[in-house]
Amino acid sequence: MRVIGLAGWSGAGKTSLLTKLIPEFSRRGVRVSTIKHAHHAFDLDTPGKDSWAHRQAGASEVLISSAQRWALLHELRGEAEATLPELLARLSPVDLVIVEGFKRDPHAKLEVYRAANAKPPLHPDDPSIVAIASDTAFLQAGRPVIGLEDIPTIADCLFANAQPLDAVLSQAKGRL
Repeated sequence: MRVIGLAGWSGAGKTSLLTKLIPEFSRRGVRVSTIKHAHHAFDLDTPGKDSWAHRQAGASEVLISSAQRWALLHELRGEAEATLPELLARLSPVDLVIVEGFKRDPHAKLEVYRAANAKPPLHPDDPSIVAIASDTAFLQAGRPVIGLEDIPTIADCLFANAQPLDAVLSQAKGRL
């Protein structure tokens, strides 16, 4: 498994880019999983449904299964938020894991930048950013800058710069 991240401020278009990249990788025969970091509470099941009732009653984990998919909901109930390495360890093996968020972690990342967002770029202060997908030229970036709509080139860049899972886990251990 190899790991690469997408980093950028909210509203930069990370999710939009990711939804274009996944089909591109699929066409190339690359199996992709994603990890999305959320900065807020979120819910995957509907209030009033059985799985929701199980969680509300205090279950630590609820596994929901059907003929089409399964999902495991784990309630932290005051425990610390899971780290990226802990989440990576829970994934089934694939060719490429794309991490959206976790922008402060040291894994290799592509910065997604939109000028209209009016936020400062991340790459000047983050050596783990290997390239930038942007609607703006960064002449002094010191790394490749790719147009936001150039999906094949972005996919090439992500795959070429993705790190082996072991390397990402080793970097994380080095930070502890």
